[in-house]
Amino acid sequence: MMDAGEVAHLKAMMEWEGRRTAPPEGFPTLPDMPAGRYTSAEYFALEQQHVFRKSWLFAGHLDEIPERGCYMRWHNAGDPIVIVHGMDGVVRAFHNTCRHRGAPVVTEDRGKSARLMCGYHNWTYKTDGSLVGVPERRDFPADFDMSCRSLMPVRCELFGKIIYVNFDMEAMPLLDWLGPLAREWEEFAFDRIRLGARHSFDLQCNWKIAMEANMEVYHVPFIHPNTVAPLVDSTRNYNTFYPNGHARMLAPPPRTTDREHVRAIDSPPGWQQIDTVGELGRTATQSYTLFPNWVSPLSNYFVPPLVFWPTSLNTTRLELVTMALDWGDAPPPDLWTVPDATQPNGRQMSPIILEDTQFGEAIQKSVEGSAFRSVPLSYQEARIYSFHQSLDRMIGDGNVPAHLRVEQVIGPEWVWPNDPRAQQLAAEQNREARLAPEAAK
Repeated sequence: MMDAGEVAHLKAMMEWEGRRTAPPEGFPTLPDMPAGRYTSAEYFALEQQHVFRKSWLFAGHLDEIPERGCYMRWHNAGDPIVIVHGMDGVVRAFHNTCRHRGAPVVTEDRGKSARLMCGYHNWTYKTDGSLVGVPERRDFPADFDMSCRSLMPVRCELFGKIIYVNFDMEAMPLLDWLGPLAREWEEFAFDRIRLGARHSFDLQCNWKIAMEANMEVYHVPFIHPNTVAPLVDSTRNYNTFYPNGHARMLAPPPRTTDREHVRAIDSPPGWQQIDTVGELGRTATQSYTLFPNWVSPLSNYFVPPLVFWPTSLNTTRLELVTMALDWGDAPPPDLWTVPDATQPNGRQMSPIILEDTQFGEAIQKSVEGSAFRSVPLSYQEARIYSFHQSLDRMIGDGNVPAHLRVEQVIGPEWVWPNDPRAQQLAAEQNREARLAPEAAK
């Protein structure tokens, strides 16, 4: 949780961003990014192999498997897996693949059972994955060892009530992956928030095109004039780069807007506040990118991640999730979707999300055309460039073809806890302090 000194520093940095007339001194010029990063099947395959198979990925909320024996199917990252609330109280994940002839051990999206049983030949597993039942055991060799035929595990860890999975059994622990985000997220009650809503929508564009609309505020005045712009001053936006590819955007409301007052007007009676949220979460837009595919503003009312799942080179499944404290008899409102009977799931994306996704398909068609050569990015869009650097580092620079690679120009000196901008602000404050006595004469 941020202390008063951190809050004061971040508020000062937002004001400093608003005063600057050029990128910060020493900030690297961002080279154009190759267009093929959005259209190359080769690069897409590298992302699937090295990024989505080795990162911690949002899988669900404990409310989806609330009791011992509950399970859920999950297949957002390719391999079908099953996540199980074990009879011993431990949440685990396994490949949803019987060790006999590969049939799924569960065929329903949700269920509850003290055992997982493959419907093909009734091989049966405990909720810890161990094989405990093989019909006609006499027909297998006498030395057939059931103890080495357990379900194949997938790394599974919780942050509060949020379930994450990782296909890399050698991956660093989830808390190490989160790094400083784990401390900053303490105030948002991840251990108490409930699942309010979870819906998915298919987009006709590369997953990075869809996600990058939520990684900069350069576009806010232009496509969100009546939704986001009244709450976010894009000129005072302050970005932070974290280890492992994560990032934070922090922006105050426009000077003519009282953010807390606006929220009070917009908040119906009965809305349950997260009482531990600090000043910035109440008064500013505080949004995090959790590498590789989660973006979420965090506030004193909601933890509402947008999660971007690549389904092919040029299609994406956008998952819109609302989490909040228990609101009593009524569930919290669905922050990102609205009722729409014409949609397959009876919901449509909210106006804000429709604004962010409206250009996705058209952009995809454009980037696949011959006129699209490269992507020039501004300082305000540096979170996008840093994200692409992290993609290449995770893939391995030696694995990325030279014509698709981005240069690693944002060095560790710009990654938390380092930040030359803070030193520039301090120098500016020192100059003002020296000049103040002279001005008073």
